[in-house]
Amino acid sequence: MATVLPFKGIRYNSTKVDVNEVITPPYDVIDSAGQEHFYEKNPYNVIRLELGKIFPEDDDKNNRYTRAAGFLREWLNSGILTHDDKPSVYLYEQEFTARGEKKVRSGYIAGIRANDYSKGEVLPHEETLPKHKADRLNLMKTTLANFSPIFGLYADRDYVVEKALNIAKGNRSPDIEVTDDTGVVNRLWVVSDEETLKSVVEQMTDKKIFIADGHHRYETAVNFGKEMAALGKDGYDYLMICLVNLYNEGLVVFPTHRVIKNLNNLDIEKLLRDLTENFEVEILPEGISLREFINQLEARGEKTTSFGLYSGNSEYYLLSLKNEGKMDTLTMEGRSAAWRRLDVSILHTLILESLLGIGSRQRADESNLVYVRDEESAKQAVDSGSAQLVFFMNATRVEEVTEIATGGEKMPQKSTFFYPKVITGMVINDYKK
Repeated sequence: MATVLPFKGIRYNSTKVDVNEVITPPYDVIDSAGQEHFYEKNPYNVIRLELGKIFPEDDDKNNRYTRAAGFLREWLNSGILTHDDKPSVYLYEQEFTARGEKKVRSGYIAGIRANDYSKGEVLPHEETLPKHKADRLNLMKTTLANFSPIFGLYADRDYVVEKALNIAKGNRSPDIEVTDDTGVVNRLWVVSDEETLKSVVEQMTDKKIFIADGHHRYETAVNFGKEMAALGKDGYDYLMICLVNLYNEGLVVFPTHRVIKNLNNLDIEKLLRDLTENFEVEILPEGISLREFINQLEARGEKTTSFGLYSGNSEYYLLSLKNEGKMDTLTMEGRSAAWRRLDVSILHTLILESLLGIGSRQRADESNLVYVRDEESAKQAVDSGSAQLVFFMNATRVEEVTEIATGGEKMPQKSTFFYPKVITGMVINDYKK
């Protein structure tokens, strides 16, 4: 099945730079303010490679991609970045707090052969947006590198791979330990023992990989490898991936909420009346906090498909689906029972499309819909007047992700948010070794 590859990673030289100051989250969660923050944090911050600034005078010869390639060469030549001597995989551990509970998620970073989804080795679970893939392809073609691992899942009930890597790690301290801006502690151990690498590669040969985060980057790598092969250049058909066992106790999924904006003539009272056709609509007591509301939404979601609705004025509504078989009564050619049961599918079909006129085009271009992960930020968007409504979601379950992917389907965009994100800058891959 999956082809896992050790590689000679590039890492920051901790004798020349404080690694805490040069890491970032993945590019797709960094806004313009975040980009500026990381630019100012350190002149060697990986932001200059992964998400460089765009300037009005940019042209074909001087742009964010060519500058990234220049920084990569310069930092390698000056010793700010150095290649590891041996092909390796990188045991990666993240310690974090989720809903007040301390957790540790462990996995490992390796190369993965980037083959078409049709081969069934690597499986997607979400739709992607073309504009993001074009940006990532330009970066890969210009730098001949990829700077952040995608995030994948595999099934190993007996924890064979994790045990092998932990034995290789032994009691030694991490080769890198950094704390990111959100307080997540990230630890990395370089594993280059040939017997361990052989064992890991062999153990993964019968396993499928489910992409948890990084669909755009994976699909970009597939296209990049094909383009390079067409030029007669081999060895460009893989990318970095952080692989985590589905049964790892630190695996956490959070929801991504739907913030509604720019709808003409929105009538909240009419919407609430229309919702009663398919949902029980319950207004919560005055003065309830956002946290209490989310707790009630999660509890209700354990019993039936439920959403939270907020339209301002500190008024919260719980929406509970009356008929769990409602989606089966609709003509939805090619959609499996598993897809029809997804919360995001139900919300998009029965509410966004049917009642608000927000179809696939508006969801893709985000003209009427914005995806927000932080509950307080979503609420604030309504309170500030920049948005009209928020539909608060419950988290998609991991087993739903794998069921959809195994069945060859894809969830709507932003159906999952695996927390925490895999950090950019711990290890880098280039193709020029």
